Amino acid sequence: MYIATVSSLADLGVVEASAALAGGEASSVELVSACLARIRERDGDVNAWVRVYEEDALAAAARADAERRGPLCGIPIGLKDLYAVAGKPLTASSRVLDEVPARSCTAWSRLEAAGMVLLGHVHTHEFAAGGTTDQVGNPHALDRSAGGSSGGSAAALASRTTPAATGTDTAGSLRIPSALCGTATIKPTRGLVPIDGIVPLSPSFDHAGPMARSLADCEPLLACLAGVEPPAGRRPLRRVAVSPRVADLDPDVADGFDAALKLLPVVSTPPPDVSLDLGAALFDVLTAEMLAFHRRFDHLRALYRPSTRGYLEYAEERALGEDERAAAQRQREADAARWIEWFDANDVDAIVEPTVPIVAPARGPGYDAPFSDLALVELTHYWDWTGFPVVALPAGTGARSGLPVGVSLVGRPGADWDLLAAGAALQPRL
Repeated sequence: MYIATVSSLADLGVVEASAALAGGEASSVELVSACLARIRERDGDVNAWVRVYEEDALAAAARADAERRGPLCGIPIGLKDLYAVAGKPLTASSRVLDEVPARSCTAWSRLEAAGMVLLGHVHTHEFAAGGTTDQVGNPHALDRSAGGSSGGSAAALASRTTPAATGTDTAGSLRIPSALCGTATIKPTRGLVPIDGIVPLSPSFDHAGPMARSLADCEPLLACLAGVEPPAGRRPLRRVAVSPRVADLDPDVADGFDAALKLLPVVSTPPPDVSLDLGAALFDVLTAEMLAFHRRFDHLRALYRPSTRGYLEYAEERALGEDERAAAQRQREADAARWIEWFDANDVDAIVEPTVPIVAPARGPGYDAPFSDLALVELTHYWDWTGFPVVALPAGTGARSGLPVGVSLVGRPGADWDLLAAGAALQPRL
């Protein structure tokens, strides 16, 4: 188990580290040095980090100490290996991609402008095409999956080698690893955070967002990524509906979910008149968009992992036409509109549901075949279909498994800041 028991600079969260830097209790060089030492100490077994940029990180930390220009200045961060950084390798944890971008993605450009210090890139499931990242060990049990596709980000946070990270979410890839590793995240309202310069999986579903050990730490990161000032006032959660999509749960997950229900103002409401089962629609569109991007690598098809190659072959077999894709997108818009109407008609502030219905599965088979991770994405994928914001937070450790479990709060578009505030208040009580 790799969770720290002794206080150190590397244990500080984003808000705590910001306060320590502002108060002169620590320098960015000291904070970054502590994180780099942690990586050397712990990441050999966890393998969250693809590449660590030690010299550059220390130089950036020294500049941050000299400038001290804002709350995120001098705070270390790891970027999912999909985020382009000018002059640094970009591989999507794959043998297929090996690029050195000339320009940084907008998301990193904003974080860098705020003075954040890049420690390095962290692993993703190959091209983000799966709910596991099985080259990475879960810090709570190395033989278990860290989840995916942002598994390196969650594992780096849980092993306390960085206070902040970024991820992406197309069918659950921010939220799944957060639940399995006991960390926190927000999948923002679609479009709030720019995705240009981030290696795509499926552009119409892709979301970019922050990851940290607490939702309180996610807030300043999201504000920077979105390029906005968070609103001063927050709408409290007055009426929370239990998701109509909750099915069979692992007993440990059910315990965490029940604990959350006892702390929330739960109301009983009928579900909206909308399909709760997307069938193959989401994956048909997702893989069609994935195939369109990966056509440039057709000559390297043999180098993909079997599961990634299988998704591309699935898209080729389905051969989804433009009319079918357009119809699916119209259905997405109609479904989202019905949910918004339902929120309004029932005066519901949020929906609560378990993030993932199972605890972390055994590590290893996640790259064997496509669609082997359906249990992991069972609940998460729906909210990529609608584009609604979701905060995912830890809900304790299972009494039977000893593994983390998580819950999520889902809101209408634009409710990101209300959800963050509500989730941040709930997290310490779970």
